[in-house]
Parts: sequence; C-alpha cells; structure tokens
Amino acid sequence: MLNKSLPNSEEHSAFGFALSEESEILAERPSEIANPIAADKDKAILVHLYLAQRKDVENLLEFKALAESAGVEVLATLTTSRQSPHIKYYVGQGKAEEIAEAVENLGATVVLVNHQLSPAQARNLQSLCGCRVVDRTGLILDIFAQRARSHEGKLQVELAQLRHLSTRLVRRVANQDQQKGGAVGLRGPGETQLETDRRLIKVRIQQLLNRLEKVNKQRNQNRKTRQKADIPTISLVGYTNAGKSTLFNSITQADVYAADQLFATLDPTLRRIQIRDVGTAILADTVGFIRFLPHDLVSAFKSTLQETTEATLLLHVIDAADERKNENIDAVNQVLDEIDALDIPTLLVFNKTDKLEGVEPHIERNEDGTPIAVYLSAQKNLGIELLFQAIQERLRSNLVCKTILLPVTAGAIYTQFKSEDCIKTEHFNEFGERIVQIEVNEVQWQKWLKQYPELTEYIEFAKWDV
Repeated sequence: MLNKSLPNSEEHSAFGFALSEESEILAERPSEIANPIAADKDKAILVHLYLAQRKDVENLLEFKALAESAGVEVLATLTTSRQSPHIKYYVGQGKAEEIAEAVENLGATVVLVNHQLSPAQARNLQSLCGCRVVDRTGLILDIFAQRARSHEGKLQVELAQLRHLSTRLVRRVANQDQQKGGAVGLRGPGETQLETDRRLIKVRIQQLLNRLEKVNKQRNQNRKTRQKADIPTISLVGYTNAGKSTLFNSITQADVYAADQLFATLDPTLRRIQIRDVGTAILADTVGFIRFLPHDLVSAFKSTLQETTEATLLLHVIDAADERKNENIDAVNQVLDEIDALDIPTLLVFNKTDKLEGVEPHIERNEDGTPIAVYLSAQKNLGIELLFQAIQERLRSNLVCKTILLPVTAGAIYTQFKSEDCIKTEHFNEFGERIVQIEVNEVQWQKWLKQYPELTEYIEFAKWDV
C-alpha cells in the first residue's frame, strides 16, 4: 500500500520524506524514501487515458490487477480520451478537476495513473487533488518493494526506487540552504537543500551498485563453474502470473511461493534437475515480465536477468487461458530483446490448459519434428512428462554412438554407463572382457573423456576385438 503522508513543498520531497533533515535517513533506511507503503489500506482512484482510437481495455484491466496486488482498495476508475497527453496534468484540465472532485467525494487517499508521468505533471495533479499521485512506474516499484525477500532483491528494488526518485526531487520553499564557511569573502548561498538531497541519493546509489557488484561476482563464479562442467541452464521466463513458479514446483518438487497475483515471486530460485540423455541441468525461476516494464527495474535487476541471458534454453511460460496471450508474448519478447536474450533457443510452454475445453496436454512440433511448444497444466500436474521429453530433445545434441571394450578393472566406467541408461547392447568376449555399445549425448560423452582419459584406448581395443 502507498504512503499516507502528503508531500509538502516546504517540508518534504516528492515522495513525502525530508531527505536532508538527517543524512542518516538515506544511509540507514533508504528503502523508505521511495517505497510509499503504509500500514493502513489505501483507497485509490484509478485514472487511464486512451491515446488511440482503439481503446486498450486490457491494459486498464491489468492496471487494476496491479493496484489489487499492491493491496489498494479501488473506489472508482476514471477514463478519458485525448489525441496527446496534456502538458500540465497529462489528462487535461477538465478531467483533472473531475479527479479532484472524486477524491473529495469518495475520500480517496491516493490517485493511481496508468501512465508514466513527468515530475511536473505528478506535482500539478498532486496539488490539485490534495492527495498523493502515483504513476504506473511508482506502483510497480511499490509492488516489488513488498515482494522482495532476499538481500539481493531488496538491494535491487532500492536501487530502482532511488533512480526513480532522483528525477522527482523538488526544491523547498523555505530557505534551508547551507552557508559556505565563516571567513570574510567566503560567505554565500552555499549548497542548496535540493543539491544536498541529490548528492545523498547519488552516494547511496553508488553504495548499492558496489554491493550488487559483489553479489554479481558470486553469481558469475557459480555460472562459470556450471559452464566449465558443461551443465546446461534452463530459465523460466514469461508474463507475470503465467504460472512459472507453479511449474517450477511441479518440475523440481520445490516449495517456491506461488499465488494467483501479479509479481508473486520476485527473487530468483535455482534447482538441479535430472534429464534423460542430458544429465544434470539447472532450472532457474526468474521474475515475471509485464508491459511497459520500468527501465530502472530492468537496469537494477541486470545481474538477476543474467541467468536468462546466459541460459542454454528458455522456457517461455504462457497463460493459455488468457485472451491477451499474444500481446503478453510480444511484451515478453520485447523485454528479452532489451536484455539481448531474444536469440536464445526457446521452447513455448502453454500453461493452464485445464481451463480450456478440448485441449489435452501435447507437444507441438515444426516441420523438422523439433518440439516448439508444450501444452500442459502445472497446477493439475498434467503434461509434465511431455515437457521433460521436449526439453530432452531440445537440449540433446548429436548422439555419440561408440563400441567400447571394458576390462574387468573398468567397473567405475560401467557404473557411469548404467546410471545414464545409455547401454544399447553388451556381451563378453572370450577373455571375459565386457564389450558395450552406448548411445549418449555428446555433452555427457565429452565429460566422460575428461574424467576417464583411458576411454580412448578402450575404443581402439574394441575395434581390434571386433
């Protein structure tokens, strides 16, 4: 929910906190500056402006869902149409006055605008309505602040909040500027309060960047270790509330929090899974995407999204029962393009098929027979085995077929073959040595060559024996 305090030009910044009254506010509790969360439930009026001839009702419905996810009670929704945004109020003079009247009559505590407002437009609406005005970006940041649980997630949200706040600081009317020193010829206006606020935010942003860099180095180290071991990474991506966390739990038997709400999961989670003919793989559950995702969030979550940018395979989870699924796919692809992950091999996963009539779990293939989409229901646990099959086919590179002569001393290698279930035929020669024919993924075969260099000799021995 959103902060109850009303910003005052003499005492507060744009978000209702006196930034420089004590510098410790920014250094010790910076998340409160841009995170307008209150103890009581806010009562909001939603505002949406149609800028095109075709009214984007789906966008408005999504904004209502965002407001509900933030814990806000929606009192009314006001819409209007314009050819272009109004320079002062974004919605026009008449509609702005109508919003102010609705705030007074309904007792609203906040106005939520489904657009990105300029700092001046937000202040003008705030002054006219007599209550807080929060745009789409501010609302999404507030939801992220509520959902963040891990240390890294909190740092990332705080960084995005401060970057958003830095463009919305206003100068106070009261004269609270600092003076330069007391020597003759050195007195003057000194540093203004606004400059002090900006400097404190700049310092805090740098501190956050340094901390996130340390976390990022640890992630990179773990990622390099997996790459060195040839362990593929599968990353779940998709529109928010498409069912990624539920699918993650179905695949890994994990207990990740999943709920029917936008941005239910924020912090990334990684688990090991076993895939036949591929071996060990890492499955990563990432934050969901949304239309018009704030650039500050994309930038702040760069290290988290790197699990997606360096994945071997993307599982693009789609809500098959959503009428806007095609628009959601485009929105996700737009974010993937922004983080340079659009060219990564992708398998579409149409989830929630249990809500559709006549649609059974199945694999959809292209002309070459390669799986391109899987239809399933993660909540009902239907079609999960089909997903494993499709992942296996997509990750499995050229199969290696080898005939190997294993001496009696190569029991460890034979155990590895059995564990991967890659033995097609086996028999013993006259000397009691085992001759096996295997068919295995090339990635796994290269691992064994590194682990057991003597395999090259055993292949040559098999040729002579044959």
